[in-house]
Amino acid sequence: MSEVAQIRRADEQAGDEAVPHNIEAEQQLLGAILTNNEIYDRVANIISEVHFYDPVHARIYEIAASRIAKNALASPVTLKAFLEDDPGLQELGGPSYLARLAGAAISSFAARDYAQMIYELAIRRKLMDLGRDIVSKARKVDVANDPKEQIVEAEQALYKLGEQGTSTSGFVSFLKAVTDAVNIANAAYQREGGLAGISTGLVDMDKKLGGLHKSDLLILAGRPSMGKTSLATNIAFNIAKAYRKGTRPDGSEGAVDGGVVGFYSLEMSAEQLAARILSEAAEVPSEQIRRGDMTETEFRRFVEAAKALEACPLYIDDTPALPISQLAARARRLKREHGLDVLIVDYLQLVRPATAKDSRVNEVSEITQGLKAIAKELDIPVIALSQLSRQVENREDKRPQLSDLRESGSIEQDADVVMFVFREEYYKEREKPGDHELEKIAVWQEEMERLHGRAEIVIGKQRHGPIGTIELSFEGRFTRFGNLVKPWQQAGGDEGF
Repeated sequence: MSEVAQIRRADEQAGDEAVPHNIEAEQQLLGAILTNNEIYDRVANIISEVHFYDPVHARIYEIAASRIAKNALASPVTLKAFLEDDPGLQELGGPSYLARLAGAAISSFAARDYAQMIYELAIRRKLMDLGRDIVSKARKVDVANDPKEQIVEAEQALYKLGEQGTSTSGFVSFLKAVTDAVNIANAAYQREGGLAGISTGLVDMDKKLGGLHKSDLLILAGRPSMGKTSLATNIAFNIAKAYRKGTRPDGSEGAVDGGVVGFYSLEMSAEQLAARILSEAAEVPSEQIRRGDMTETEFRRFVEAAKALEACPLYIDDTPALPISQLAARARRLKREHGLDVLIVDYLQLVRPATAKDSRVNEVSEITQGLKAIAKELDIPVIALSQLSRQVENREDKRPQLSDLRESGSIEQDADVVMFVFREEYYKEREKPGDHELEKIAVWQEEMERLHGRAEIVIGKQRHGPIGTIELSFEGRFTRFGNLVKPWQQAGGDEGF
């Protein structure tokens, strides 16, 4: 209510500036609601009282909505008692104005069109108001008023305004839900028992997960040095490398293979992340790339890999300490401008909540709920990396479990899939006996040979599939995870790759 009045006052102060509004559309929509209260249900998810230009119309809509919500009749007669002494209504002719509105009512089928028009005009007015506010703040030269902060504020206000246009879908019939489920199953069947989701490029992981499914939140957790970021960059690279645009089965344009990947790197810079991906693609150790210690052959391979990756639709944002609201806004913008099929966040504990909470558990809960909301709203899989608590180190068996997740309650609850990266080789390496203990050294070396180059992905939770362990190969020099050749595949050539 007060917002409408403020907008109107600002518009009046603007003088000869044309203010977008349509009084007739407001009158006709209100008349239709007062004649047939069922129309309110059709327009309630489009507009509210703040979208009306005339403050009197806003009050009429607000009171009518309040009565309809209580299953009470909203008509010129019932509203008269609430608005009889309203000075604004008196200027328009008093309670008889309500009767005139009902008399000029439109047919019900056009109600949504009128509501949409009223909403769009209100957004235009708000944009004008926002523009004036930006100009006003920019004019004030103040030490505390940093221009960069003003830009961030203006961007946040614009995205907040953009978010208002997203209406909820509400209930869908069981028939539509079943049809969608059959279409997804059919897509998997057409791939000859293949994937329903996007391929990670890792065969055994795809078999266990069925690919990365739309609207899923996947948590990839592990202790430091286990290779969380490496696995995430490998998956991102595999998806972006396989990207192929075309016409989908539903007739829409988009990725028919692979996908566009957004990568929030809150810990590492974009250059460091790119170097890791190039290390994998060029098969040049990442520490050599960092030092520039490469042979001519390696450098040529490095440059050729960089050229090949230029066209990969992989977008990196390395802004540190991003609030969850900004993270969501930037993901929406990326989807609008370039498309977006998979989002990766490295890592969850470095994301900031929109507002400071009284406890860290509540903050992490807001972040995980926000990430799940992004997955559902943008209809994409979101992979969020997460740290594990130190209690893993105190156990004999270092294999992670759900209770090891930091602030585990919210992460475990909101995630569709929880996976842990585990490399036993890392721990075994630190258990090396003294050089004088020859027998122990021999046993240790045997164990190291068995574990060398192996990694496990432990699926601790999967809402739509089995839990279990996936074995992968790991090449530390190139920070690369790959498909592990099984003993029965070695004689049969290159199966499993």
